Amino acid sequence: MFCKLGQALAVATGLAALIWSSGCARRASAPYFQRLAVLRFENLGADPSADWIGRALSEMVTSELAGAPAIYALPSSRIHAYERVLGARPVGAPGVSAERGLALAAGANRLAYGEYSIRSGGILARMTTEDPQTGKMTAVVSYRGPAGDVVAAASALARSLWKDAPPYATRNTAALQAFVNALESFDRPSVEQTLERALAADPDFAPAYRLLAQWKAQRQDRAGALALLDQALARNLPPVERARLEVDSADLRGDAAARGRACADLARLSPGDPVAWRALAETAIAAHAYRNSVNAWEKSLDIEPQDVGALNQAGYAAAYAGDLPAATAFLTRYQSLAPADSNPLDSLGDVNLLAGRLHEAEGFYLQSARKNAHFDADGSLFKAAMARLMTGDIGGADALFQRYAQARAADRDPALDYRKAEWSWAAGRRRAACAGMEAFARGAENTPLRELAARGFAELTVWRLMLGDREAAAEAARKAGQCAGPSSAAIVRVTRFLTEPPATPAEWAVRAEREFPEPGQTPVRGFAMAYALLLARDFQPAGLTLKEIYNSGALADDEGLPVMLAWTYLEIGRNQEAAALLRFNPIPSSTGVGPFFGFYFPRLYALRAMLASHSGKADEARLNSQLFQKLSGPDPLVWEMK
Repeated sequence: MFCKLGQALAVATGLAALIWSSGCARRASAPYFQRLAVLRFENLGADPSADWIGRALSEMVTSELAGAPAIYALPSSRIHAYERVLGARPVGAPGVSAERGLALAAGANRLAYGEYSIRSGGILARMTTEDPQTGKMTAVVSYRGPAGDVVAAASALARSLWKDAPPYATRNTAALQAFVNALESFDRPSVEQTLERALAADPDFAPAYRLLAQWKAQRQDRAGALALLDQALARNLPPVERARLEVDSADLRGDAAARGRACADLARLSPGDPVAWRALAETAIAAHAYRNSVNAWEKSLDIEPQDVGALNQAGYAAAYAGDLPAATAFLTRYQSLAPADSNPLDSLGDVNLLAGRLHEAEGFYLQSARKNAHFDADGSLFKAAMARLMTGDIGGADALFQRYAQARAADRDPALDYRKAEWSWAAGRRRAACAGMEAFARGAENTPLRELAARGFAELTVWRLMLGDREAAAEAARKAGQCAGPSSAAIVRVTRFLTEPPATPAEWAVRAEREFPEPGQTPVRGFAMAYALLLARDFQPAGLTLKEIYNSGALADDEGLPVMLAWTYLEIGRNQEAAALLRFNPIPSSTGVGPFFGFYFPRLYALRAMLASHSGKADEARLNSQLFQKLSGPDPLVWEMK
């Protein structure tokens, strides 16, 4: 199963350049990385007011090691994320006792911990490095200096591990203490004032800007967070801190291009940070730069070779890069690390289906279902049925779908009749699909399944429009509106929008701005407009809208987007660009076909036939045309009647 990157439409409908390394999924000479967790230091002095220094030392040493070769210093946020599983630890407790288990759970293969004391006007700090697998101490280093110079103590300890460690982001003790206090009380209302004191003490203190921006963003103050990040980026900042802030800013702005540049800078400046490489890999996938993405995933896996999530995503990136052997190797490694998990088999099904190996894909999906009958709500069984359907064997696909339906019935799925109607549509039985969906929706509209009824009426709206019955579509949209609730409102808005009277592309654009004005609705607005233009066969403006979505990366993983964009290209004579988009099969969703499925399936095969015909490949054109006709059923859609 592909862990999708862009989810805007799914939510709304209820719904730089790196070098290609090789075709191998694992480089033979991958470097060894220390995954180092620097734990909170223990205060051995008599003054409890110096307790904050324990966190300050661990944070500063971790930060100064960001660019170290062959060292990944785990941030405290990652270590403490495991409190959700292992339980919260006392904030002020020494790291060697309170954080050791968390660090090991986070994947650390080296631990650094220590003690400090403030005595006679000076600070004495000692740090021990340990190999937790053997329990052996690999190094012990001490520092003695003036009591107020905590930053110098941390730098000396960091340089014992990496002699070129750069200075920490501030030398101001007041700023540092306020930052640490905020870090250890992040959920308290006073954290904003505490961080503002840190910034007043040192206006160039990047970590304080970043923490305060995160605090504002979590409280839905996006404008305040962006303003703060802009303020920070106008300051004189260390390069790695600037890159982190630029990534955060690009994320908040939804600027994919800026995020790509910032992620590339961050990975270059902190080569031992797998999170930076993962961010770069995900950005490359969103930009359809799949070979670059594979390279970044490999860098991440050099650091954390047992990261099954990275292996899974690397498998998809390699498949989209056209390297099925590498994709298979990544996913086989994933399977060896998680032999009881069904997902590696499901993902192997996906990459084989993507590459056109439909029989093999079906086999992997069925293996996944056998390993765990309820994996992904029986989604592997549904995808097996889709893989068979894509071969043109409708009877065999129906039999596999029946197995899926039986599994969903055993799980008492209230949406089973909804799913059956969707399957009828996918198999070309369009009138039967409409009748089945209408019966389900009318039966559910006055029950606790009211919102599911709204979705049914919304999907029926799209189907009626595709069949050219605008009056019936408008009635279905009206019924959807009557049943809509919070989780179905967005899809109802999109489908109701499509029932508006025919108009020019310019008027559709005005309507879309009016219907979807919210900034977070931008991709949804674009798709709604594209669907309206495709229904009207206005291919050039539809292509411009779809291309903008495709380039934005916001919904780079929407399985139908490349097919619809290719359709517009072929209609206006841009055959070469269409060919690149039609190379792969769309991976079916495990949750069903969805309301907009008919815009790209089985249209995919008609487009491949058209492309093959233009290229003089008569046999390929004939086979794809026959498959299209077989899967279309007897009822033509609007664009097929013109």
